Amino acid sequence: MIQDINIRAAEFEDAAPIFALVQSAVDCLLPRSLGDLVQNIDRCLVAQRKQQVVGTVSWQILPEIGCCSNPAVEIKSLIVRDNERGHGLGRRLVNAAIDRIAVLRPREIIVLTFTPAFFARLGFEVTSKERLMHKLYMGCMNCTRFESPFTCPEVAMSLSMETDEKEV
Repeated sequence: MIQDINIRAAEFEDAAPIFALVQSAVDCLLPRSLGDLVQNIDRCLVAQRKQQVVGTVSWQILPEIGCCSNPAVEIKSLIVRDNERGHGLGRRLVNAAIDRIAVLRPREIIVLTFTPAFFARLGFEVTSKERLMHKLYMGCMNCTRFESPFTCPEVAMSLSMETDEKEV
């Protein structure tokens, strides 16, 4: 049951189970080293049933040159164990990540995904990869799976975090 799954901030001891989950999904996720996961554990959430990690999501703050005028954060490495899929756990993980990211007040949250319909249900909209050159430079240029980020079948999507609130 989904109710007995706890979503929490990842801890150092979760790095190995997260690594195993990411490795189990090499057909749909870019690989991440154990060292990278340890170094960025403060930007990971895990879904835990009893003492077992059954899902994870992480995020990365994308760089800017100079003054931070258009901050963006990328959600990455979303994975739910096969036997836990279809019950809303992926949605819970992404929403929990969005809640953590929102306190930073980025302009947008982006994702490159092979499952655009899933992210569309969460409010993400398809965007041009050309808009995300900083992401492409950081990650996609080192990808060994595809010749070019522009021929990769991953879909770029964005969730605007800008509000229309006006001061009274």
